[in-house]
Amino acid sequence: MTRGGPTAALQPFHNRNFSLYFAGQVASNTGTWFQNLALSLAVLDATGSAQALSGVTIAQFLPLLLLSVPAGRVADRFRPRSILLVTSIASAAVVAGLALLTLAPTLPLGPLYALVAALGVVHTFERLAAQAIIYELVGPERLSTAVSLSTIALASARSIGPGLAGVAFAALGPTVCLLVNAGSFLLVFVSVLLLRPARMFPRVMRDRRAPRFRPPRALATLLVVNVVIALLALNLMLVLTSTVTLSFGGDAAAVGAVHTLNAVGAIVGGLIAAGRTTVTVRSLIVACAVMGAALLVNAAAPTLGVLLLLGPVLGLGVGYYQGVLYAAAQGSVAPEHIGRTMSWVTLGNYGMVPIGAALIGWVIDLSDGRVALAIGGTAALACAVFVALRLGRRGEAPGAVTD
Repeated sequence: MTRGGPTAALQPFHNRNFSLYFAGQVASNTGTWFQNLALSLAVLDATGSAQALSGVTIAQFLPLLLLSVPAGRVADRFRPRSILLVTSIASAAVVAGLALLTLAPTLPLGPLYALVAALGVVHTFERLAAQAIIYELVGPERLSTAVSLSTIALASARSIGPGLAGVAFAALGPTVCLLVNAGSFLLVFVSVLLLRPARMFPRVMRDRRAPRFRPPRALATLLVVNVVIALLALNLMLVLTSTVTLSFGGDAAAVGAVHTLNAVGAIVGGLIAAGRTTVTVRSLIVACAVMGAALLVNAAAPTLGVLLLLGPVLGLGVGYYQGVLYAAAQGSVAPEHIGRTMSWVTLGNYGMVPIGAALIGWVIDLSDGRVALAIGGTAALACAVFVALRLGRRGEAPGAVTD
């Protein structure tokens, strides 16, 4: 295992373009918490139906299932900066439309689902462009570190977003929460607009006449691990919330605390992953083992207090795994194939959301949230063994990132 320490982990922030991008992503992901909470509570208040709320999730993720691969091709054929400028303005406009709907005396579900689906379409292209642009911001030498750091934007937003969103909803209502999210997309637009193209590292755009890209063995291994972990180990919003409330009888404050502590640990895990100077698919052996151990330790928590104390440990394991996963995925292919590659990773991650939620929800109803944590931990350890056996001692294809 090769490491570069905390100084190496923070080097991408010396790059003005990357710092602007990172700030925009933190703002956007924080705003997303305002939207998710506002829509969830507004729909439940209007209908009292969990089925009606599930329609929001379906509308949000179905476009991603259908369009991830085409969006990856677009990210490999057009400059990600141009795509992000378009998607940020489009997202702001759609979310503003959702805000207007919440002003109606009776919340119209049909138009709401339609706008959420439209936002899902935009976000599919935005997610892939946001991954593809990292190479152009920092170049090949800092790619591994920058990709790992980018995962911290999600954890940072998760550490502050839910609490701020809850206060804003209670004081100001759903309309203001949605307008906050619309404003966050405008901040993304400004941050992307301020990027200096002259200081970027343009990728060679993929030629439509080029032979079809076939994933190397190491990348195929990563994609299998990604699906298994997403299916069985990463439904933490559902699992942790159920464990706190159903297993230990905790209240809303305890739920918020466990997710916040988990997010803080994820920031630390992301920083550790960013401190590595070499990231390959073989790095998933340790990353999966660390996450598996963290899940199993949390599964053994006998009380709510112990679960809260272990929250940062679980977050560290998840943050380290995600940092390594994304860095290894981008580093295992040529720059012109990053968009396509990340479309497969994104499809595996988010495509498993509804399936995993249904499966793990069934497990929790039959047993306990801690059983779900144990299943996730066992799956992660099995993935560590799978990577070790599949890759053996052979080197990986050129493209692994080293700085």
